[in-house]
Formats: sequence, structure tokens, C-alpha cells
Amino acid sequence: MNAPLPKAPMNWIAIFALVFLPIVAVIAIPLYAMNHDFSAAAWISMIILLGVSSLGITAGYHRLWAHRAYEATLPLKIILMLMGTFAVQNSILFWASGHRTHHRHVDDVDQDPYSINRGFWYAHIGWMLRDYPAAAPNYKNAPDLLKDKVVMFQDKYYIPLVIAVHAAILLPIGWAVGDMWGVLLLSGLMRLILSHHVTFFINSLCHMWGKRPYTDENTARDNFVLAIATWGEGYHNYHHIFQYDYRNGVKWWQYDPTKWLIWSCSKLGLAKNLRRIPSFNIKKAELAMKFKYAEQDLAIYGLNMTDDIATAKQRISQEYDAFSQTLNDWAKLKEQEIQAKKTAVAEKIHQMDDKLKLEFQQVEQRLSHHRETLNQLMRNLKKKTV
Repeated sequence: MNAPLPKAPMNWIAIFALVFLPIVAVIAIPLYAMNHDFSAAAWISMIILLGVSSLGITAGYHRLWAHRAYEATLPLKIILMLMGTFAVQNSILFWASGHRTHHRHVDDVDQDPYSINRGFWYAHIGWMLRDYPAAAPNYKNAPDLLKDKVVMFQDKYYIPLVIAVHAAILLPIGWAVGDMWGVLLLSGLMRLILSHHVTFFINSLCHMWGKRPYTDENTARDNFVLAIATWGEGYHNYHHIFQYDYRNGVKWWQYDPTKWLIWSCSKLGLAKNLRRIPSFNIKKAELAMKFKYAEQDLAIYGLNMTDDIATAKQRISQEYDAFSQTLNDWAKLKEQEIQAKKTAVAEKIHQMDDKLKLEFQQVEQRLSHHRETLNQLMRNLKKKTV
């Protein structure tokens, strides 16, 4: 049982933004709609600006500043800073530093700022409504951010920037479409509330609902539905084991507009050094979890041990041994690669690289074979025990 939360002072700024403003929205928007029609332009602008503010968090606050998953030019940094400011989720410095603390102490009830083990409400929004010690700013983990002029400028002038960005975006749109109040209520108020909760889903639902294909050492889940709602951030199990990858949706078919935005910026010369986890490491993590789930299935389906189940269990054990040998081969290849780059001349390095690429392909093919064999074994095993 978790220890009770310590008493902490109320955070009145957060209460205003996260409690009072939604109450105002629930009252004001229906009242306005009863007497006026919201223009189509107001609705369209709300949808577009929801994307702008949310991507400012996902591509900027999260993947650029919190995880350094890629490098951005000064113009792109400024744009992402303004987009993130429009989302009103505190400064980059506070947000990114706190998120790094979350990754370092994930699920710890005392040190994770928004630990899901304190419950859905706490992880989703409750941790912000009081000044809990776990969420207190501590920038020892962010020396790089303290040296970033864009980050520090925003942190110093955060409130004026929030006001200026909202005025600069909402007022011209409202005037241009002839629906000032409609734009302020939908693109301003409703968009802000939706943007908040879209991000908060990462801290709450993405630690409760979904699958864990890469690791079960924390509560983070992969969930396609949440990926749609969170602009690609819903592949949270992958993210928590490979946090420095600029992609969350690592498969080509996975919905991750934040990844596509960063990739597009790199093609335009606005971003560079996009960090990617090697495919071998990803497959290794996936396969290790498949073996773990296979052992769990055997514990259930293998209670009444038959010869076929015993044989299947032995074969799975053999597959795991083969998998372990694959990992050893990979480690040796990496050591060869490192030594070649230390001692060999350029031509020899080139030849070694070509050889390693071929051998890596063979290793990955073996991994794929292991994975398919394991899947077939478990399908057959379950059929025999149903």
C-alpha cells in the first residue's frame, strides 16, 4: 500500500489554469452557442491550433529539449518554443527537467513527479494542483538547458510570452474571419483545455492502458488509440526503453506525426543528427519480451504437463539459447567494428564495414526466424490445451 501523500500547499496558478478555466469553458461556450453560431472558420482554426500547440510540446518540449533526440537550428528552436508557449504547460526548463526526473525514477511513488502508482487522478492532473516535493524544480539534471539561450529567454519572460503569443495568434484570426468571440472561445479556451489533457494522457492512460512489447520493467504502455490522440506519443512502452530515439512510432506503419514533422524539418535543413536506436537493439528487446511472455503462457497452459507441452517447452528453451548465442555474436561483431576503427587504415575499415553490414543482416534474419518459431510454438501449444 502506498504511503499517503504529504500535505503540500495549493498551486493556485495551476488551479486557475486547470480547474477554473475548464469551469469557465463549460459555462461560457454553451451560453455563447445558444445565442450565436460558431463560424466554420472558428472550428477549423481550433483544430489547426490544437495541432500547433500540441506539436510544440511533443516535437519541442519533449523530443528536442527533454531528450535531445535531435538537433534544431535557431529558427526552428524559436518556432517550437513559441508553439510550446502557446500550449501553456510551464516553461521548457521546468517541463523538460521534470520529465527527465520522471524517466529516471519512473513509477517511484516518492521521486517520480507524476507516478501512476499514486493513481490515475494524481498522474493525470493532481500532481500539479499542489506543490508536492517530487515535482519541485531541480535543474541539476539540465545543465544543457541552462546554457540554451532560447530556453532561458522563455523561462525568464514566460508569462509575457504566453500573453503575447495568444494575442498575436488569436486576435488576427478572429478579426480576419469576423468571429472574434468564436475564435477566442474555441481556438483559445477550448483548444487550451484539449491541448492540456492530450498531453496529460501520456502521464496517466499511457501508463495504464495498452501493451508492453519491449519491456515490463515499468508501467509504460504502447497504445495506438492514444497515439492518435497524443500526436504519436502513445507508443510509450517503446519510448521508456529507448527514450533518445526521435521516433516513438518506430514501425513504418505506426501513426507518429511528431516523427514525420521532425524528419521533414531535417530534409529542409532545419534539424539534424536525428537519433535512431539500431534495429537490432529494438528486435532484441522485442524478442526478449516474447520469451518472457512465452514462459508466462507455459506457466498457465503447462500445468497439466503432456509430452507435447514438455517438448514445446524444451524447444522454447532451445530457441532462447539460440537467441543468447545471437546476442553474443552481435557483441563480438560490435567489438570487431570498434577495434577496426581504432587500428585499421581507411580501406580496411571500409572492407570491414561491408563485411559487418552483411553479418548484421544475417544476425537480424536469425532474430526474425527465432521470433517466428516462437510464435508458431505458442500458437500450437495453445491449440492443444484449449
